[in-house]
Amino acid sequence: MSRFFYGGGSDSDSSSSDEEELYSDREEEKQSEEESSEEEDSSEAESEDEAGGETGANRFLRNVSESEESEDEEKVTVVKSAKDKRLEELEGTVKLIENAEKINDWAVISAEFDKLNRQIVKVLQSGPTPKIYIKTVADLEDLVNETIVKQKSSNKKMNTSNAKGFNAVKQRIKKNNKEYATQVEKYRENKDAYMDSDEEATKPAAAAPRPVKAKVERVEAPAAVSAADDDGFATVGRGGKTLQYTPESILKHLRVIVESRGKKNTDRLEQIRTMEKLLEVSQSPYQRIRVYLTLISTRFDLTSSSSANYMSIDQWKFAEQEFTTLLSVLEGNPDYVVAEGAEEWEDDEKQPQPSNGEKVYIPGSMVSYVERLDDELTRSLQHIDPHTSEYIERLSDEKQLYTSIVRAQAYVEGLTKSDKSDPRQDSLNRVVMRRLEHIYFKPSQVVTILEEGTWKTLHSGLDSAITPRNQTGDVTSLVQTLCSYLFKFSDGIIRARAMLSQIYFLALHDQYYRSRDLMLMSHLTESISNFDVSTQILFNRTLVQIGLCAFRAGLIYEAQNTLSEVCGSGRQKELLAQGIILQRYSTVSPEQERLERQRQLPFHMHINLELLECIYLTSSMFLEVPLMAQTSSSPEMKRRVISKTFRRMLDYNERQVFTGPAENTRDGVIMSAKFLAAGDWKKAAEMLGSIKIWDLMPQPDKIKEMLSQQIQEEGLRTYLFTYAPFYDSVAIGTLANMFELPEKKIAAIISRMISHEELAAALDQVNGAIVFRKGVELSRLQSQIVTLADKSMNLLEANEKTLEQRTQGMANAFQRDQGAGARGGRGPGRGGQARGGPRLPGGQQGRRPGGQQFGGGALGGAIKA
Repeated sequence: MSRFFYGGGSDSDSSSSDEEELYSDREEEKQSEEESSEEEDSSEAESEDEAGGETGANRFLRNVSESEESEDEEKVTVVKSAKDKRLEELEGTVKLIENAEKINDWAVISAEFDKLNRQIVKVLQSGPTPKIYIKTVADLEDLVNETIVKQKSSNKKMNTSNAKGFNAVKQRIKKNNKEYATQVEKYRENKDAYMDSDEEATKPAAAAPRPVKAKVERVEAPAAVSAADDDGFATVGRGGKTLQYTPESILKHLRVIVESRGKKNTDRLEQIRTMEKLLEVSQSPYQRIRVYLTLISTRFDLTSSSSANYMSIDQWKFAEQEFTTLLSVLEGNPDYVVAEGAEEWEDDEKQPQPSNGEKVYIPGSMVSYVERLDDELTRSLQHIDPHTSEYIERLSDEKQLYTSIVRAQAYVEGLTKSDKSDPRQDSLNRVVMRRLEHIYFKPSQVVTILEEGTWKTLHSGLDSAITPRNQTGDVTSLVQTLCSYLFKFSDGIIRARAMLSQIYFLALHDQYYRSRDLMLMSHLTESISNFDVSTQILFNRTLVQIGLCAFRAGLIYEAQNTLSEVCGSGRQKELLAQGIILQRYSTVSPEQERLERQRQLPFHMHINLELLECIYLTSSMFLEVPLMAQTSSSPEMKRRVISKTFRRMLDYNERQVFTGPAENTRDGVIMSAKFLAAGDWKKAAEMLGSIKIWDLMPQPDKIKEMLSQQIQEEGLRTYLFTYAPFYDSVAIGTLANMFELPEKKIAAIISRMISHEELAAALDQVNGAIVFRKGVELSRLQSQIVTLADKSMNLLEANEKTLEQRTQGMANAFQRDQGAGARGGRGPGRGGQARGGPRLPGGQQGRRPGGQQFGGGALGGAIKA
């Protein structure tokens, strides 16, 4: 509100408060102008009030007495500039630090020291460094050194908060004082003279101009690059000088960038541009290595800071190219080694120089960069539509990534001594595992092309001791070599994944028995639940691939038995990480759903789920149709179910009033099963062969021929199971003509059925016939009696279990009353009482606990219930 709405004594009050707020954020030059303007305005307003009397708003607001006006006029308002306030805040922080130093409260010292460094930045914008700041940091460093000496001599430990604060100050104080080394030395030479001389230096000087964009002329210099934009503007730093990037300042700039990692409001793109300029002026290999390590890490930070789920393609390609260049620098300068756990170089003024025979170790991890590049490529492929050309273009970057993996493996090999005790062995195991994960699921022809292209890209002097250059032609040997190395030098998850990758590769290349034996020998089936989710997914994929391999080899029983664990659950997508089934009443949290989506495999690694379902249903058909024929002709046999999924689909199809032609793969298999059960094996083979999904398998003609042969054999078994009760004997030649099979094949099938006790018959090889043995044939009534007896036994067992649960609390008392026939009233009880429990006086029947009348035995009680 304007000060002219007030009158009398409130006039000076309001003007002083307004002036104090106004002048706190402005420079001294503007303060004098505004003070003069305020005085003129106030004098004009007072003259108007004296001359014109109470006019306008003042007529209603002027209610202050003359005594109060005189008191307010005597008050003096002190106006402080922003610089003075900052210096006062600085002095207050210094006092807190000095008080904390007296009682050795390092937690407070650490917090106030951070606050002091934030305040000094603002103070330096408008003047020189205050001497009180130099005194504080110098004394603090001396105190840190004294405390270290005392701790070594006394062996006394600080409490947790003090120790944490002391360690924080100890780590930062030396780096902080390097910037003020000259002034700190002057202070320590003569403390009193330093603080007394030139007192005005500690007072706020004239306001220095803030950094602004100024027009500067470009000067091309090979040893320095200015921070100029494309428009010819440059950022002016402290002192009004344009920022210059020189070889001597590279390490300082890198330290500033590294310390700002993880902080909010950090412009990482600007940092990337800065480091690209630092690369232009870098001269030594050490400088280039340090800049590349920081630059690649900053590019990866772009993904974590943005809302994107994966790294942009351009940034990924820049990072991959810079990683390749970094490897070239390291290969050309073996004296410099990037290794995990190396000590960081502290001196930014000079760089380390390798002496004769010694190496300079730089902290970093080449394997972590490879893993991050691989993960970002996988995320990118997860979010790109696989049915577009963009996916194919993105997938082509895998060749460059694989080349970097092989190159990183060769580099890490040179640093590792092939010993489990070597701490760098874990890094080598990780990069070998990454290489194996890029080839285990691909056909050998694709891997051969990938390997040849990789070694052609690398220079001839680079080779690998684990996988030599001349081994690129034999893919099976390559996979075996990588897996054997991991079996020997790794353990835990990496070893298990290597085993599963080798089994997957063998099953993919039709080596069923070897892959099956390796799976059984590994005992992973028993311990797979203890591994992480990604390894469990790999286990499911390997299990499915073994089942597909068995089917291609014509081993129907093994294929169905292997695939039933995954396909019988109805959750193939989730178990193979090829999709998420979102249910209506799902209890999955958003965090769990996000994790599930992150585990999804890229499309080029998928196993065709429609083909998988077709193979599982076909294998189940070959086993279920003969089994159903066998159980229908022998009612005394217990009903067995091999595949509940297949039975459910078949029952659903049979309940349909009208059945149309097969429209999809599932309908084709079910229709083929119905033809096979009816004995028409030719229609069944024709229907099964018409399914187009078989063309996706290698050598589809061979697969269709195998299926036709299987239908002939299972059709023969189904026919014998169905019509055996109606034959006394049948000629083998008749069956050979009916099913178009050789007589030797028919004799072999029948002999196997007789040996497995599936068929009650004998083979007459002299006459070339099958003689069936007739057992005691059950009539229709007898078959129903057998079925009723089975159901009665089941009801009896269920009723006894229910009765035991209800009489659990009175078991002991009931046994004393019943004697030998205590359980359920079975048998004569005490006193020759009949079955059914004790009788009450008057001939009334006793009542069982639970409120149910028990009579007529266990079966009668169950029926009444």
